[in-house]
Amino acid sequence: MPEITHRTVETNGIQLHIAEAGEGPLVLLLHGWPESWYSWRHQLHALAAAGYHAVAPDVRGYGRSDKPGAVEAYSLKNLLADFVGLLDVLGERTAVVVGHDWGAAMAWTCAALHPDRFRAVVGMSVPHLGRTPMPPTQLFKHMFGDRWFYILYFQEPGVAEAELEADVPRTMRTLLAGVPGFDTTAEVVRTRKKGDSFLTGIETPATLPAWLTEDDLAHIVKELQGSGFRGGLNRYRNMDRDWAELPELATVRIEQPALFMVGEKDPARAFAPVDLMKPLVPNLQEVLVIPGAGHWLQQECAAEVSAALLAFLKRLPT
Repeated sequence: MPEITHRTVETNGIQLHIAEAGEGPLVLLLHGWPESWYSWRHQLHALAAAGYHAVAPDVRGYGRSDKPGAVEAYSLKNLLADFVGLLDVLGERTAVVVGHDWGAAMAWTCAALHPDRFRAVVGMSVPHLGRTPMPPTQLFKHMFGDRWFYILYFQEPGVAEAELEADVPRTMRTLLAGVPGFDTTAEVVRTRKKGDSFLTGIETPATLPAWLTEDDLAHIVKELQGSGFRGGLNRYRNMDRDWAELPELATVRIEQPALFMVGEKDPARAFAPVDLMKPLVPNLQEVLVIPGAGHWLQQECAAEVSAALLAFLKRLPT
């Protein structure tokens, strides 16, 4: 099995920790919330074994990467500059960018705004929806009214941090193995009221699913105990700023070859319709719905995701 190695590099004025494996064409793997490079552990091995240079950074705010204090430090503009700079550090003109959850939004935006650097794109769980007709928090207030919605709950600095960091092992066991607080279809989430929190009413499972070992969970918990949740939550607090700073996302098309993957049971499907992205991604080659999978796609169905990634990569022009 190819070895995963670790180093820290400087890009865009910050220190970014990366995990990497293999040699060959560069594949950049961007994680979501609240994760780290570790969510790509299976794909790092699979891509390296197939002749690719797979690189998974801890996105700023996570793991062993820098964690700037300012909310605005987590805007998409800053994050994209991190990744373009990472390509420069690695000595690569182009890469295929793959992202899951918030990493998918980053990957789509990398492809949209830097087509000369990202030659193909894969998004998981979150489709490319361009630019909403109004600032996102206004849209969510319009959509959800008085109902509880996790992104609005995350907006006030310090509130969600206090809840999620109070007992990180419980938070992550509940989030990964139980009903996630972002599942707007779950009864326990749908019936929440103002003043409720992300974990209100959700039971913490005693046993883990087959795809997640106790050792995996312990690793994830240790990383989040070290980094805290503030950096990841600040990404949500930049949604309106991104809307104002990147108006070109309303019309720019992603012309590169693209693939979208989503779990059949992913709660994000309830409020992120795939069909809306098709006019903006005309070279979308496939929408792959993986049966039985939930939100943590590349971990839950590691073999299927790796196989789909490799099939997509092999179809790309050299």
